[in-house]
Amino acid sequence: MAAIRGGWRAVTGRGGWRAVTGIGSLGCVRRRGSTPWYQELVETEKKTTDKSVSKPRAFRSNILKTPGVLAVDKMSKESLCEHLAQSVVYQKGPLVAINKPQGLSITGRPEEPSVVSVLPELQQILQTEPDLHVVKAAPKESSGLVLLSTCHVTTKTFEDYYAACRKEERPITTFCAVTLGIPSPGEGEVKVALRTESGRELDPVVPVLHPSKGSLERREVKRTHTKYKVLHSEGGCALLQLQPMSVYRDQLLVHTTLKFCPILGDHNYSARVAKVLGENIYVPLDIAKPRPQHIQEKILLKMLFKEEQVHQMPLHLHLQYLLMPDDFLGVHPIYIGAPPPPFFTRTMKLLNLKMKQPVLDTSLRRSATRN
Repeated sequence: MAAIRGGWRAVTGRGGWRAVTGIGSLGCVRRRGSTPWYQELVETEKKTTDKSVSKPRAFRSNILKTPGVLAVDKMSKESLCEHLAQSVVYQKGPLVAINKPQGLSITGRPEEPSVVSVLPELQQILQTEPDLHVVKAAPKESSGLVLLSTCHVTTKTFEDYYAACRKEERPITTFCAVTLGIPSPGEGEVKVALRTESGRELDPVVPVLHPSKGSLERREVKRTHTKYKVLHSEGGCALLQLQPMSVYRDQLLVHTTLKFCPILGDHNYSARVAKVLGENIYVPLDIAKPRPQHIQEKILLKMLFKEEQVHQMPLHLHLQYLLMPDDFLGVHPIYIGAPPPPFFTRTMKLLNLKMKQPVLDTSLRRSATRN
């Protein structure tokens, strides 16, 4: 171990850090002999599910206590950086991919923690080249992949490739989400124009059913598109695969409400969905103010939640897979993957939802690259 300025410590010497790649067995760059934070918690919970062993009292509590939801706004810069270093899922050449916690912004305001704010310290711990910067990242509200690079030429290659994918309407990112409600049909698309209502509380994003040509040309409105698929459903809840084909703020949150299945933990847009005489309705924006999500009592019971705790429910949206450009040397995998956080997997267990291995199209990479 060698000391680094600022009190950081990094493993030195051959074999100090190692990486495991591939979709089937997601790995983490970490100190030799250590176990990633998310794996430790998941393995601990698996042991408690053995029918021959009674469950500890801790696992009768909800996800806020066991395994707990990381409060990034209360973490010191040092502990946040150490956490991110333990959350590396891919490292090869100039590229580093981390599995960020829910609620951590990428850039953020000066007074709040963000990925960018700890990059100088992170590159020291990981012993990468200088100028580590963000290539592609999960939004603040969701957990999941953040792809970093130390080479601007490599970054430009990724940017050009992703632009080509968007032009061809090929999915770049694959999210998973737990939803309240099951979309019908079980697999499909959401295509709708969106705009931001500036001046309202939280500047909400709203659908525009008949956008004018002028509003589109002035970029006041943007056409958006998401592919979705139900991976599993049980008891009125679903585990969805979501592939945004466009990029717009809060796109996935708005699109899932349009299918009457808001994402669990969405306290901003879920109020737009309601039932009247057993039928789903879409509530007007003037009435659907941001507020703690309404969750049915039977689901609260399954999740061991009390009504007064609902406002603390984290958003169950995770960037799980990221498509990589074609690599003629065969150095990089077709996809980089990151497992959902422990609170997400425990919610799935409580709601009896099963995570199935998604079928990712391996032809996408070369098709986009050829053009």
